[in-house]
Amino acid sequence: MNTTALIVIDIQNEYFENGGMELVNPIAASVNAGKIIGHFREIKAPIIHIQHISPDPTKMPFFIAGTVAADIHPNVKPLLGEKVIQKHFPNSFRETELFDYLKANQITELVVVGMMTHMCIDATTRAAVDFGFSCTVIGDACATRDLEINGVTVKADDVHHAFLAALEFFYAQIQMTEIYLAQN
Repeated sequence: MNTTALIVIDIQNEYFENGGMELVNPIAASVNAGKIIGHFREIKAPIIHIQHISPDPTKMPFFIAGTVAADIHPNVKPLLGEKVIQKHFPNSFRETELFDYLKANQITELVVVGMMTHMCIDATTRAAVDFGFSCTVIGDACATRDLEINGVTVKADDVHHAFLAALEFFYAQIQMTEIYLAQN
């Protein structure tokens, strides 16, 4: 029995070209996530797709249920039988069935890919470790965007690497796609 599961977080059309919240390099990240998904399918290990849906489109006017923008991107489309969990918050565990599903399937280790590094990847990985899971984040299978604070723009690459470095300090092992695939 596999005790490792893949968590694919929010790789949705909203984050790609013409989406409401385009990220930097979402295609490259989604292609790498697709490679990791392919590996998990090959070894018949659990894959859980997380899909963010706006709880209130008047306050959060993106990821609106039933729209193409909220759909999971074709590069990582779930296959029939793969678990899909909808969420309304950055932390994929908050008010979802994720924790119970992982425990019911005796999962102890998580591999995490998805979007956005500074938000849902960070929140979910930290929560997972707090719940007792061991985590690996595939850094080049995640993407984020430029952020602004006090009139200063922080480039997506800097945001991405800062959050990965922070996660690696305590919460997760950070690996790149090809290295992970070569070792697993």
